[in-house]
Amino acid sequence: MGLISEVLLLPLAPVRGSAWAVRQVLREAERIYYDPAAVRKELAQLEQRLEAGEITEEEFDRQEDELLDRLETGMHGGAGTGEGTA
Repeated sequence: MGLISEVLLLPLAPVRGSAWAVRQVLREAERIYYDPAAVRKELAQLEQRLEAGEITEEEFDRQEDELLDRLETGMHGGAGTGEGTA
């Protein structure tokens, strides 16, 4: 049965390959997005923007909360594609 199913599914090989590539790109993008070092760098830049008067205290608080949520997710390994990967 394995050989027959492979032959029948052969026309779908490009689609399966494309789906695999998309999953790999998504996994890498999430790894970068939740990387604690990158989030800490963004927090430092955000603080510099506040001190330079480029953003308000309210905007700083909102963005800081978002970055801290990302940091917490990255530290606990909760970043995934929703397919059981972490």
